[in-house]
Amino acid sequence: MYVRVKRKRVAEINVVPYIDVMLVLLIIFMVTAPLITQGVKVDLPKADSESLSQDSKTPLVASVDINGKFYLNVGDSKSEALAPDELATLVQARLQVEPDTPVVVNGDGNVSYNAIIQLMVLLQDAGVPSVGLMTESPEQ
Repeated sequence: MYVRVKRKRVAEINVVPYIDVMLVLLIIFMVTAPLITQGVKVDLPKADSESLSQDSKTPLVASVDINGKFYLNVGDSKSEALAPDELATLVQARLQVEPDTPVVVNGDGNVSYNAIIQLMVLLQDAGVPSVGLMTESPEQ
């Protein structure tokens, strides 16, 4: 004689498919996140910005005057305007010799924002990993 016992079925949630979905979403976000960031990486200075440390190398200073002309503090022609491709070539050459040279942008306070952005894009295309912006101390 067999006695048949009815078991009470307990509702269980199978979480394995949810874990699979979460892992797929994680991979998608990890792949797309670097693609979303665009533009030039810039270390923006604050009003009370810190100066470069004494231990750091002499920075490469790319300047823009009020007329939108570009200058670079390298060589004998520091006061002569440079063509954009000429400036990019000089920056690339300097970074090949000294890759950890800091690069900063010195712009006239009244120069257009577009001229600063054009210079920063030019520096990025030349291989500059990070660009700083020069400021004056508010006490001056």
